[in-house]
Parts: sequence; structure tokens; C-alpha cells
Amino acid sequence: MAFCHSRLSVRLQMPFVTTLTFTSGDRHRLEDIVTEIKESAEQKGVELKGPHPKQPQELRIPQSKSLGPTGGRFDSWNHSVYTRTIEIVGYEEFARTVTQRTFPNAIHVEAGVEQRTQVGSGS
Repeated sequence: MAFCHSRLSVRLQMPFVTTLTFTSGDRHRLEDIVTEIKESAEQKGVELKGPHPKQPQELRIPQSKSLGPTGGRFDSWNHSVYTRTIEIVGYEEFARTVTQRTFPNAIHVEAGVEQRTQVGSGS
């Protein structure tokens, strides 16, 4: 029984942290999605950090006037990509629910999971 208690203590000291990174060219839709997740986490008492915005990435896409090697170019198409990061500390079931959700095509989601030692745990 002491072995199980010891494993439980280690697990409590090292929570899983799910990091979700959302990117989109549609800033308003992105904000709506991350706000919805944050509000849901608050209602369920989930420890959530973020959303943390990153500086928008400005892309410049050249446009050819024809498919051949000649023919000139149109003005480049400029496109901004917005990024928000959320961390869910513990609460694996909530994190699983969020990652299994269907998001609009305009929203790209990446998820990463790591086990972290809590500050002051002595590990």
C-alpha cells in the first residue's frame, strides 16, 4: 500500500501540462475560439494559463500573372497569421475534450503534452 501512496505523491507533484497552439488568418474567429475554451475552463474550475498572444506573422505571397516563367507579377498578397497559446495544467479529461473537438477550417490547432515538476516539490 505504501508503494501506491508513493506513486500517487509523485503523480500529484508532476502534473501533465497540455499546451494548445491555435493559429489562423482570421483573428476574430481565433479570439472567439480561445475565449470559448477559456470560459468553459473557468466554469469547470480547470487551471488554464492564457491565452497568450504572439506577434502576428506577416506573410508576403508573390502572384504571377501567368503560369509560365515570363509574364510578370501582380502585387504580392499580404496575409497575417495570428497565434494564441493556452496551457491546461492537469485536468487531462478537459484537455482531451478540447483536443478532440472539431474546429473551423480557418483554425489550425497543435497540441503538446509534457509532465512538469511543480515549483517547490523538491524534485
